[in-house]
Amino acid sequence: MAPIFAAIFAIFFLKEKIKIWQWLFFFIAFTGVIIIKGFDTEVNSYGLLLVFISAIFSGLVYILINKIGKGDHPVVVVNYFMVIATIVGGLLSINNWVNPVGKEWFMLFGLGVFGYYGQVYMTKAFQVASTNQVAPLKYLEVIFTVLLGVFIFAEIYTVWSLLGIALIIAGLVLNVLYKAKLESKKS
Repeated sequence: MAPIFAAIFAIFFLKEKIKIWQWLFFFIAFTGVIIIKGFDTEVNSYGLLLVFISAIFSGLVYILINKIGKGDHPVVVVNYFMVIATIVGGLLSINNWVNPVGKEWFMLFGLGVFGYYGQVYMTKAFQVASTNQVAPLKYLEVIFTVLLGVFIFAEIYTVWSLLGIALIIAGLVLNVLYKAKLESKKS
């Protein structure tokens, strides 16, 4: 959902124009979210709200990275985000903190390391390549998340969840392909 919010913010902050087809593709992706929430009783409403808030902030991050451009090294950009996230996350978790136990320490460490390097390389990719080249790869994370969830954590997805995920990916990839087609016509 972050690319949808990034597109909305791009209208105001980057003065970009969104075509009618793009709004249709965003609607397809949003329909996927509605299907996941509407038909999958396993989805927690509070969790869904947090996901939307995360998508809004991620959309803002994409806009900020675009504004910063190649002016700063990706590690500098990521470190600013990490410091801010640590402060905000630390303050919000004061009343709900639970100490990790046993293997949870390794999982927490892995989350930090892989998240950091993933963020560095994503930031670098957005800085050195056009968004139309990078964005389709960003949606692979949904596929990898599902696969890792199934094979490592033995998660079971309903048909509705898989349909919703497919609609989200389809809508967002169609938007990226449409933007690429528009840019190729300009050049």
